[in-house]
Amino acid sequence: MTMYATVDSPLGELLLVGEEATGGVALASLSLPGQKGAAVVQDGWVHAPEAFAGIAAQLREYFAGRLTRFDIAYADGVGTDFQRRVWAALDTVPYGETVSYGEIADRVGTSAAGVRAVGTAIGRNPLLIVRPCHRVIGADGALRGYAGGLERKERLLGLEGVLAVR
Repeated sequence: MTMYATVDSPLGELLLVGEEATGGVALASLSLPGQKGAAVVQDGWVHAPEAFAGIAAQLREYFAGRLTRFDIAYADGVGTDFQRRVWAALDTVPYGETVSYGEIADRVGTSAAGVRAVGTAIGRNPLLIVRPCHRVIGADGALRGYAGGLERKERLLGLEGVLAVR
């Protein structure tokens, strides 16, 4: 059964989508308003804010600057094998740090020519914020692509102390 809930955040209302799992819910998607490729509530989905209470609490703690690592079960079977490898590499980027797209390519064993494919996989990350694609920047230090918009990427990196927020 697919469930969903919304959570208010400093970035706008977040849409959480998940599947029933042992001990709660496995998160399949976390999207922002106006996000490229954002999930949209479908007929048959069950509105279940109580199922997402633990995730919502972690998000509130993160935005308050008190949580630096999420402990959330993710839904299985989302994405291609390559995308899952890239997303797993994102999960290793610590709070308050950034890496380049090339560094992620190295971590997944892709050549320099594969950096574009890595960028595409990062752009398809269905779990914004909790799977930290916002921590990936250009080799020159410039902020590049973020499905939620560069302003939000900048705000997240500011929250984590990486950037001074305007």
